[in-house]
Amino acid sequence: MALMDEIINIAKALSDSNRIRILLALRKQELCVCRIIEILNLAPSTVSKHIAVLKNAGLVESRKEEKWIYYQLPDSAKRSKNIQSALDWIIGSLSADPRIIQDSEKLLKILRQSPETICKKRVERKKRQQKKRGIN
Repeated sequence: MALMDEIINIAKALSDSNRIRILLALRKQELCVCRIIEILNLAPSTVSKHIAVLKNAGLVESRKEEKWIYYQLPDSAKRSKNIQSALDWIIGSLSADPRIIQDSEKLLKILRQSPETICKKRVERKKRQQKKRGIN
């Protein structure tokens, strides 16, 4: 990838607050997609689109384990200078942001639950919402 293309992809990836929230959630550990969905409280398809942009920019990597997909920041040895600079800038600048602190506190609660439990709760919430819409 050409240097300018790399910079443009990184800039695009950093141009959305939800993508930045994902990066900051991943700064200390890898997370399965269901936990990222729970932190952001967005639809799975929306979170998938955000993650695709981050992957395209080289800001996150994934691995599959059974039926779960886990995301993490790229290994420091694999990061280009530009990716390292972008991550340092975002993490250094926003770690004390109130929204990021709130996400971190929420993540601590989420990490106490298994991915299965989180997914089950999400499915149940969706069913209740659909039922509620059908009644009105």
